[in-house]
This record gives sequence, C-alpha cells and structure tokens, in this order.
Amino acid sequence: MPAGPDATLQFYAGEAQTYARRGRKAQLKRLMPFCDRLPAGGRILELGCGAGEDGEAMLKLGFDVSPTDGTPELAALAQQRLGRPVRVLRFEDISEIEAYDGVWACACLLHVPRADLSGVLALVRRALRPAGWEDVAIDREQGSGYDGEPTDWLHVTAVK
Repeated sequence: MPAGPDATLQFYAGEAQTYARRGRKAQLKRLMPFCDRLPAGGRILELGCGAGEDGEAMLKLGFDVSPTDGTPELAALAQQRLGRPVRVLRFEDISEIEAYDGVWACACLLHVPRADLSGVLALVRRALRPAGWEDVAIDREQGSGYDGEPTDWLHVTAVK
C-alpha cells in the first residue's frame, strides 16, 4: 500500500467494520487520568475517534464530547454507536478557538507526518479554553502500524 494520508484514509475506510466489531474497551489506563483533570461535565474534542469506544466511555462519565474522525466510514459507525453527530475532520482542519476543556487524541496522531506535527499541536492548543493549558503530553509507545510494521504510537493528552 502506498504511504500517505490518502492511503491511510482508504485503509480505515476498508476496515471500518472490523474496527467497529473489535470490542476494544476504552484506553482506561490513559483515559481516566485525562478525565480526572477535567471539570465535571467538561467539553472534550476527540480526534480520531474510530468506532467511538473512547467517546462512549467519556459520555458515560458525563462529559460533553465532540467526536471526530478523518474517515467518513468510521465517523458514521461512531455516530451510530454514540447517538450524536460525529464530524469528519482531518487534524489540520481543527478550527475551534478556546472551545474545549480537553482534547483526546489516542493512538491517532501517528498518522500526522512528523514535519506537520508541531502545526497540528498548535491547532490543538488553540482549541483549548483560555484558562491556559497545563501541558500537551506526548506518550510514545512501540506498536504496530496499520501495515503491520513497527511504529511509535503517539498518545496526546491536552488539558487546560
């Protein structure tokens, strides 16, 4: 498969049903500490929501989640699961300013070319409310990419 954003979107479009069926539980190891730092009922921008597993967990915890995914097929499946609109959004198209208490982007920013990552993180920071974000923590974990090759997974936690 050729590399690049279009190839990645094509892969996820073709595998959307597989992702929806996999029954993966939310990344509680990372998700709970993230949620603990947010105000009750806080507003969360979820990037790369996939089939909606993490969004579902955050909604059950009482947060106001705005789920997004770059793949229309996954966004549609997440919308069915969550019972709320899921925007089709690529990372470089984040346009909100000071709108969220936190941004959840779990294991999805690995698809951003390294040369573009600082620009995407600037958009993430801009989307956070003005009380001042405390940190954007980037956790690198070794895993497999969609093509089966080893890759670094980037888990980004951004909270005010």
